[in-house]
Amino acid sequence: MTSDEAAAPAQDGTASGFGPLPFDTSTANQARMYDYLLGGKDNYAADRAATEEALKIWPDMAFAARANRAFLGRAVRYLTAEAGIRQFLDLGTGIPAAGSTHQVAQAIAPETRVVYADYDPIVLAHARALLTSTEAGINGYIDADLRDTGTILDQTAKLLDLTRPTAIILAAILHVIPEADDPYSVVARLLDAVPPGSYLAISHLGADLLGQDQQDGLTSLANRMIQQATAPRTREQVAGFFKGTELVEPGLVPAEKWRPDPGTGDAGNSSLWSAVACKR
Repeated sequence: MTSDEAAAPAQDGTASGFGPLPFDTSTANQARMYDYLLGGKDNYAADRAATEEALKIWPDMAFAARANRAFLGRAVRYLTAEAGIRQFLDLGTGIPAAGSTHQVAQAIAPETRVVYADYDPIVLAHARALLTSTEAGINGYIDADLRDTGTILDQTAKLLDLTRPTAIILAAILHVIPEADDPYSVVARLLDAVPPGSYLAISHLGADLLGQDQQDGLTSLANRMIQQATAPRTREQVAGFFKGTELVEPGLVPAEKWRPDPGTGDAGNSSLWSAVACKR
């Protein structure tokens, strides 16, 4: 429990009875904001205040968080049940929540192996929750920045057989990597490390799905947060991440329109371009 009502942090980041916390609770954190939007408890007053401010800028933000989570679940189900994938590398995973990659995949194929990677100390503090695997499968966690592909791939190779088809998951993470850090090269290096028949799943904030005022407002808000970056991209720019792959139907579409479950309607606009593709 990390609510303010239970052992709330003091101004210096110390929780009564527990000593200094291993992370800053006075500045909003994107992982904790996402947790708040999904109804989680691993968030603090600063995160909730920033989220409420963001909702005034982008009223569909809560829908986008749910749509992204639902896309992840559908993508992992497709990759496990239809594409036969038994290895996943989930990058920028965020705070554990219901419907995580390993939960979805191992419910279908208990022998599935899943490796998570994130550099956020908030996520690291909750990593144990990610490591509960089926007896037949395996879960692993790598403490590394997405841009440090060398470390990620070296550590992943200890847990997964990268000569076998592997699904790379990049859900709502690439839009916090600015152009200066060359996110296209990051994705290309990850794809180069896995064989043909592997898959890439991406959801990404769409610059052409948000109004300019919304983009400006979100950028201004991000500049006051721990991760001071937001880089929405157009559909054409997001498509560039899939170079050398073949898109699975229905292609690159808003998250809520990627193979929606029967009976689910468009209750909002996620503003997230999403797709799954197979490496040729």
